[in-house]
Amino acid sequence: MMSTESIPFKKTGYFSSLICDYLEEKPVLKTFYNKFPNLENFKNQIEQKHLSFNLKSRCILVEQLKKQYKYVEVSENTWQNIEFLKHENTFTITTGHQLNLFTGPLYFLYKIISTINLTKELKQHYPNYNFVPVYWMATEDHDFDEINYFNFKGKKVHWHRDAKGAVGKLTTKGLEAVFNLFSLDLGSSKNAEHLKTLFKNAYLKHENLADATRFLTNELFKDYGLVIIDANNKDLKKQFIPFMKEELVGQTSYKSVSKTNEALSENNDIQVNPRDINLFYIQENLRERIVFEEGVYNVLDTNISWTKEQILEEVDNHPERFSPNVIMRPLYQEVILPNLCYIGGGGELAYWFQLKQFFDEVKVPFPMVLLRNSVLIQSENQLKKLQKLNISIEDIFLNKDSFINKRVREISNIEIDFSEQKTYLIQQFQDLYKIAEQTDKSFLGAVKAQEVKQLKGLENLEKRLLKAQKIALADEVSRMTELKNELFPNGSLQERYHNFAEFYLEYGEQLIPQLIENLKPLKSEFLIATL
Repeated sequence: MMSTESIPFKKTGYFSSLICDYLEEKPVLKTFYNKFPNLENFKNQIEQKHLSFNLKSRCILVEQLKKQYKYVEVSENTWQNIEFLKHENTFTITTGHQLNLFTGPLYFLYKIISTINLTKELKQHYPNYNFVPVYWMATEDHDFDEINYFNFKGKKVHWHRDAKGAVGKLTTKGLEAVFNLFSLDLGSSKNAEHLKTLFKNAYLKHENLADATRFLTNELFKDYGLVIIDANNKDLKKQFIPFMKEELVGQTSYKSVSKTNEALSENNDIQVNPRDINLFYIQENLRERIVFEEGVYNVLDTNISWTKEQILEEVDNHPERFSPNVIMRPLYQEVILPNLCYIGGGGELAYWFQLKQFFDEVKVPFPMVLLRNSVLIQSENQLKKLQKLNISIEDIFLNKDSFINKRVREISNIEIDFSEQKTYLIQQFQDLYKIAEQTDKSFLGAVKAQEVKQLKGLENLEKRLLKAQKIALADEVSRMTELKNELFPNGSLQERYHNFAEFYLEYGEQLIPQLIENLKPLKSEFLIATL
């Protein structure tokens, strides 16, 4: 069984001030989102989405989902959810992610579990509605280097190949060699054999990366009714034609997002910058930006070009050849899904905040945006070590140097903190300043220089004493450092580094059900889970 503790996101030190301000609902951010994600606010979001999403769009969505699931073993829960989408009382909660090899970092699981659990909570609160968890596969992405590996037991499991165009269309050729190397590291336990079967059935029995990822994700989450969508689809994109035309001709997203960025950048870093045109052109082995130059539309690094009339005709005839970038994709999602809320990481929420005015301009309801759950998984043995060393939750989240320095000060039998001496010294110099003022003001500079010198001397003595104590307490420092590195590999959050396979190998079939049971998406705290 899993036991849990939690810590506010702000206290972890791993989340930006923008995200922390959002979680605290600070007024300065109110104009950058629609409604804050709490249970009561979903009522208005449901009403708003209901008025904007028609039955025809539902029918198209269901028809295409059924086609995409044609060769997939669909659970009763997932099939029921797809059928529910026909009805006007059904809405989606969506998360999206790249097609990372074997799911990539561990937080892939947390995104989807947050999404599943929010639909459950909403159903309890609003029993007259149905809520469907959706995983949006980023099949149109083209940055292969971001997805062609995962970390396992300190090694990088890498898929080496040349890749062009949308990653969803990439063949799985070459993954047999990856599987063979991965298998050697897995070992031969029951859990290892299950992981081997999962990898083999996903990547060696499917022809492209989109189909492989759909199979893998469905295998992990089908019992919970997850619906997986590949939006790189002609019939779905037909509904987006008016927005793509507006983008090509009116450049609405550039104008709106640029205005928002001006306001948002006063206190925050900007996550993405809009292009004049935020659409790509895709064909086999091709996904390149569309640019407008001297009255002509061109596809970068190709000979493809159109006049205004020709490109609008191309959109009408082949909408599947146009691909939204990071600015346009959220709009596309909200046009084709009866969606209420998008769940993502801090970086994703940051660029959603840039889009509110754009959504208002094109008259599409802006969804709620919710920070996904974050989890630190520790073993019972690691918990016992933390307790034995008297290390608190707050301490373990400190960066490595701060963590070691703080702990050495706490466990040392010598007082290493010279704050009292520094305060006393400053008080002494205040008296010297008064004497200088009354006698010779030119003496003030000399007094100041001496104060700085002596304070610096105290700081150096403090550092030397701290260093000496680290050596004296080397065994304990070593144990603390080892534990810190285990839980925060490379000084990063565990969930951004490790792959789920490392934990499945240890905990097996209980891993996902235990996370499902314990993750609370609306709680907005970082979970520390002991398994």
